[in-house]
Formats: sequence, C-alpha cells, structure tokens
Amino acid sequence: MNLKKISIRHAHILKFILIIFLELCQYLTYAQSGWVWQNPLPQGNPLRSVNFIDPNIGTAVGDYGTILHTTDGGESWKRLQSGTTNDLYGVAFTDANTGTVVGDSCTILHTTNGGSSWTKQGYIHEFCYRGVSFTDANTGTIVGDYGIILRTTNGGERWNGQSSGTSQRLESVSVVNADTGMAVGYGATILRTTNGGASWTKQSSGSAEWLRSIYLISANIGMTVGKNGTILRTTDGGLNWISQLSGTTKWLFGVYFTNADRGYVVGESGTILHTTDGGVSWKSQSSGIKEWIGSVVFSNENTGTAVGYSGIILRTSNSGESWMEQINGTTQWFSGVSFTDAKTGTAVGSEGTILHTTDGGVNWSSQESRTIYSLTSVSFIDVNNGTTVGVYGTILRTTNGGVTWSKQQSGTYDHLNGVTFTDVNTGTVVGDSGTILRTTDGGAIWISQSSGTTNTLNGVCFIGTWTGTAVGLDGKILRTTNGGASWIEQSSGTTNSLYGISFTDLNTGIVVGEEGTIIKTTNGGASWTHQSSGISNWLTAVSFYNVSIGTIVGVSGTILHTCNGGATWTKQSSGTKNWLFSVSSPDANIGTVVGHNGTILRINTNGIAPGDEFIIATNPVGFSLMQNYPNPFNAFTTIYFSVAGTAFMSLKIYNIDGQEIATLLSKEMNAGTYEVYWDASTFPSGMYFCRLVAGSDVQTKKMLVIK
Repeated sequence: MNLKKISIRHAHILKFILIIFLELCQYLTYAQSGWVWQNPLPQGNPLRSVNFIDPNIGTAVGDYGTILHTTDGGESWKRLQSGTTNDLYGVAFTDANTGTVVGDSCTILHTTNGGSSWTKQGYIHEFCYRGVSFTDANTGTIVGDYGIILRTTNGGERWNGQSSGTSQRLESVSVVNADTGMAVGYGATILRTTNGGASWTKQSSGSAEWLRSIYLISANIGMTVGKNGTILRTTDGGLNWISQLSGTTKWLFGVYFTNADRGYVVGESGTILHTTDGGVSWKSQSSGIKEWIGSVVFSNENTGTAVGYSGIILRTSNSGESWMEQINGTTQWFSGVSFTDAKTGTAVGSEGTILHTTDGGVNWSSQESRTIYSLTSVSFIDVNNGTTVGVYGTILRTTNGGVTWSKQQSGTYDHLNGVTFTDVNTGTVVGDSGTILRTTDGGAIWISQSSGTTNTLNGVCFIGTWTGTAVGLDGKILRTTNGGASWIEQSSGTTNSLYGISFTDLNTGIVVGEEGTIIKTTNGGASWTHQSSGISNWLTAVSFYNVSIGTIVGVSGTILHTCNGGATWTKQSSGTKNWLFSVSSPDANIGTVVGHNGTILRINTNGIAPGDEFIIATNPVGFSLMQNYPNPFNAFTTIYFSVAGTAFMSLKIYNIDGQEIATLLSKEMNAGTYEVYWDASTFPSGMYFCRLVAGSDVQTKKMLVIK
C-alpha cells in the first residue's frame, strides 16, 4: 500500500471539501433557481436610489436586492450580486471602489471593490433603513424607521446608534462634513446636527407634509421635497424653511443640486422639475415616461441620471433639456404568453402590446396589433397560427407568426380573459359575465355558448376537440365533453376565485387561484383534491409539460415548481416582486413567465446548446471574462465575456481536478460583448472553472454547481 499517495489524495479531498464549504458559506444564502430577465433589460424591478461619483461610474439600487453598476455612463448596466432579496433604498459611494447600500430588514451592505463583492454589516432586525450619506470612506450616517439614526467613523466596521428624539420614519439624510447633516421624514420631520450626530435638533419646517428627500448644498443651504409637490429651502442652516412653488401637487421623491442655484426634483408620474435660480422658479422637464421617478443625481452641470419604477433609468447630457431611457424593452404589463417550441413565442399585454421572439427570448420584437385595448391571453397552435383576446371583446388573429394581426368579430363587449386552440380552426374563449365563445373555422365566426353562470371566467383548457374545462370566480369550474354544446358545473371544493388551469390529458389537470389555492383532478374533474402550495399568495397561472412537471406563477413574483405532479411544490426565486400573470413551458426544462412592468423571465436548462453564443453589445471595453450568472446554480448558467477586436476565442470548462469537461466555443469572433449558456445538468455538484483564452490573454472564473 502506497501511504504517500493515499495521504496526498486525502489532502486533495480535504482541500476540495474546504473550497466547497467556503463557497457555500458565501453563496448559499442567495442561490438562485435560474430565472433570468429578458425584458426589460437590464432588469425590471423598481429602482429607489442612484449615485454617480463621476460621469461614467454609477450605482443604482432597488427592490429584491437589486444592485446595478455602470462604468460607461449607463451605456451598459451590469447586475451585481447583492446577497440579499431585501428591498434596497439608499446608496452612497465615496470613490470608485468604496460604497454602502441600505435597505429593508436593517440591511447594510458594504463594498471596497466597486461592488464585485458585498459584505453585510450591522444587525438583522425588522426595521427598514431608508437613507445613507457618507462624507468620506469612513464617516457615514444611516436613517430609517422609528427615528433610527446610525453613525460610523470606520467605514461601517461598527455602527453606533444615535438619539434622534423622534419615533417618526426618517426617509433621507444628507451630510456635508463630519459634523453637519440633516435628516427628513414623515410628519414634516426635519432634524439637524452640527456635532456629528452627538445631538440632533428638531427644526420647524412650516409644513405638515411628508418629506421624502433632502439635499444639502452647504452647511447652511439645503432643499427638501415631499408630498403634494412640497419644496422647502433653507439658507440659514434650517432656522427658517421657505416654501417654494413647485407647480404640482404630485409626490416628489428626490432632489439634487449641482450648485446653490441649479437643481432638479423628481417624483410621481414621470415628474422632473428644474431650477436655475435656487428654486425661485421651477420649470417642468419632459421625462417621456408615466411611471414614478425615485432618485436623481448629477455628476456635473450637464450630466445626470434618474431612476424609478419598472427599472426605469433616464440619462441627460444637456442639463435635462432631453432625457433618454437607458433600458431596453418595454414596461407595458404582460398578461399572456405562448411558446410553440423552445425558441418561438409571443407575449401580449396592456395597450395592445405584442412582442414576438424566434430565438428563445434573446431578442423580442414588437408587432403591430392595431388596437389600444389591453390583451389578456394568447394561444398559438404552431409558429404561424395564433389568437389573442382582451378587453371589450377584443379578438385578434394571425396566420403568419404575427407579421400581421387581424381583428375578428366576437359579438360581445365583455372582457375576454382566456383563450385556447386545439388545432388551427378550433378554439374557445372565456370572459366576464360567464362568456364562452367557440369557433370551428379559425375565428371567422365566433358562436356564443351557454355557460349557465354569470360569474367571470378566467381560464380555459381543452384536450382534443370536445373535452374542456373553464374556471372562474368563487371557485367556479365548468366542464364540457361535447365541444361546449353543454357545460356542466363541477364541485371545486373551494369558494376562492380560480384563475389558471392546465390539463395534460383528459383526466389530469391542475387549477390555481386565490390564497395559494391549488386543486388537482385525476378523473376529469369528477373530484378535485387540494394540494399544499405553502403560501397564501394569489396564484394566477399554471403550465404543465406532462403529468409530473409543472410551474405555477402568481403575485409578488411567486414561482412554484413541481416534478411529481404537485405532491410537493418548491418555491423558486424569480428575482422580482412584480406580479406574474402567465407561464408557458414548451418542454420540461424551458419556461417563460410574464407579468407587470414589462416582466419577461426565462429559465432554460436544455433549450440552448453549449456554444450558442449571443452578442449583447457591440461596444466592448476590452478583453474580459465576467462572472457567470446565476452563481451558484443548479443546472444552467450564463457566461458573459468581451473581446475588443477580432480574435480566435476559446471558452472551456474544467473541473476541480483541472480536467477539461466542456468546450463552449472555439472559433474566431468579432469585437463585442457576448453571452454563452452552459448546461451543467449532467455534472455533479462541485467547483468548476471557466477559462477564456484569446491569443496570449487568459482569464478564469470560478463557478459553483449545487444540486
């Protein structure tokens, strides 16, 4: 027996276990299920705060632990891993590397490497931190619920509580030096310190309105904004606050000044106000959006960025004379999605919005619906033939993959909520007031059927030409076995409203609805059995690929998945709290989910082969291999890399022993930023290495697979 070889192997195993343990400690709290944003990009969660240290380098934070970072003035934004799903409300950077983010549940995150990694600081409570301001890398102040004020003088290694003298919620803080700062909040609260927070003095604002943001231009000059268009200004350190005429009664959420005279205010309904005389007069600027804007920052007199609802990012380079969106895609609500295969799908939504993809959602193109009415559901029988329905009896039909959509006569003005086709000609639509419509000629004629109810019907599913089931409000379930000539009510066993339905054969189906309701039948609805969802959220849609594998979506970003026909449901991380309304699963490993604020999410563990690279930008910054996302991951991940010029590229995967296990690409590529999918479903849990080679340039990243 060779004891030396055994000891070496033993040491190697111990090293492997140690590496895995350290990686698990770092990442397990935020292991993701593999749902990634496809629209809008870079993401669609609300953004609450933005900070730029110069015209190029900036960071924005928002809901569900979202942290975005740019180094090119917002031409591209990279989503950073925050390690939390808590909503984030404030961000402050003092240089390109050093920054602090605060948020819900007393979240404090700190980075010293530009956001590549974040360290949690402070203690975990239920309170919410809402504002943060630093004067240098070491000295900062945080404010939050119940009058909480924290102070650090060592970069957050220790945060000390300070007495605010109030229990009101504090929304924002601004400090101009180590001694002088102000905080504002609910109940027109304004607090001031001149001794680094050793004491805070309440000031009279002269207003009763909720104040949401404050910005100090100097120790004496400051601006605060809030509810009902409130703008207050002080020039004497807060001894007196003068109300200014904003010209609006809308909520104002953010304020920033580049000097004593020039400033900007942002708020609800896309409001942007600008002054060049210290607020004596305010003029409205066109943001081009309807959503609220929560924060604004300028890096010089001309260059500014504003962020807000639906992940909105606006940028100006001319002092706000024009604001340009820096997100790609739409923020219209999506209510329906239908895929016929892994790559071809259609999403429909508010104001007649229709998007179409032929590459699995890597690119979504807008199609002309010729309606302004919201569309609620869509059904494609193949890549060419599809039907979508919506409010006021809207029915649209395409026979060429959406190149053109034609309006059909529904014969009703009731809102239509669900549609299903079993072949090119045969389809059924359900809607308000118990509406059921049927066609056998591709929609040339729609015939009204008697449902026997006036309850709103929300979803319908047919297996074959004759057998179908419809669901609706108050637990209503209807069944037909003769193509809708007659509909028979079934006992659902619940009075909760039902919204989504999916059958895989004549007998086996799942229905979902209010308060986390999931019911299943294996006998065509003769009886329905309740399943445990483990949640109380409203569930809106369900899609089963076969009798075992299915996905449910719902409000607050809910995604549930089962591999055993619903015997157990596992909650997955969607990466958002946006409401989700529809899901389509063309095979067992691929799913697309849509929802409000333009949300389109995709999970893909099999549909894109290794080496199928997609260019996502044509203005690369140089040779770079970026961290894969998500990481750690269960089955698939996306690897991003850039190349400055035409070069022969090699991208390979190695295991912990240094053995090459996969070649994702090996070919000449043009300049650009690319993404490549890696399917690791057949590989065991463990550490892997991704190695990018272009000539003499080599970069490597660690990846962690967790099964």
